[in-house]
Amino acid sequence: MEKIPLIVIAGPTASGKTALSIDIAKEYNGEIVSADSMQIYKYLDIGTAKPDMEERSGIIHHMMDIVEPTVGYSVADYVKTAHEVIKNIREKNKNAVVTGGTGLYITSLVNDVDFREDDSDTELRKSLQKLYEEKGIDYMVEMLSQFDPISAQRLHKNNTRRIIRAIEFYKMTGVPISKHQEETKKKESRYYPCMMAIKWEMDKLYERIEKRVDIMIESGLIEEVENLCGKGYTKQLLSMQGIGYKEIIDYLNGECTKDEAIEKIKISTRHYAKRQMTWFRRDERIHWINSGENIKEQAEKILSEYHYKKCSEK
Repeated sequence: MEKIPLIVIAGPTASGKTALSIDIAKEYNGEIVSADSMQIYKYLDIGTAKPDMEERSGIIHHMMDIVEPTVGYSVADYVKTAHEVIKNIREKNKNAVVTGGTGLYITSLVNDVDFREDDSDTELRKSLQKLYEEKGIDYMVEMLSQFDPISAQRLHKNNTRRIIRAIEFYKMTGVPISKHQEETKKKESRYYPCMMAIKWEMDKLYERIEKRVDIMIESGLIEEVENLCGKGYTKQLLSMQGIGYKEIIDYLNGECTKDEAIEKIKISTRHYAKRQMTWFRRDERIHWINSGENIKEQAEKILSEYHYKKCSEK
């Protein structure tokens, strides 16, 4: 089959993906498809580092502000919608530029993972969530290891949602989710991806993260969270469990000081960036761009090798 060209700019938080993706979209007649599991939510702007209209520079952005904070949104939901968005972009003879740091979203989209229609059960998921709240994460991991030891070992204990999802999948289908994922890898993807990420020394990336958090606070993150809480959005919601939101809620509830909340955000974001780097380093298709050199020129060189042409070259 004729594969769909796909530009992918991945990588950890604060690495410069947004600026590069906008530059590339301008030069290569593109529209941006966000691959960020928090930017899908409406009203969560500052803490998710959504680019504002000025930053977007007239480039159309998709997969942002598409659901209310109360809505549960899965990777299967993301992939299904993103396929349609990319199809519509290509029908306009434009290039889709997938940009974000949610590794599971990007990998599932690029690999064209086939999500089964009968592999979820809301009531079962609620009961598993309740079991987790009563027994704790170690109990859930032990349960998962009984029928899917690969997932039990692979999934980080902080990733409660995916651990519960893996248990739910097995109980619904009788198939370990790790086995299902391996089988879907054998399926030929509809995409021909050109994948890039910006490489930073970790100490430099951490400096960028700390500066970004300070800018978020100065830009009104606390006020944004206050407004969200005023609308009735609580810490129990998946959307409000995002880094920056749960810590500020703790501060607003008097559970820590403002400085303690800010430091917690910085630490959590650094840990998240490290996990992101681990995820993306495993993907051998990614071309790593050196942050110490001209980032845009490096990206254009990679794109030329995949036979992408600038608008001016058409």
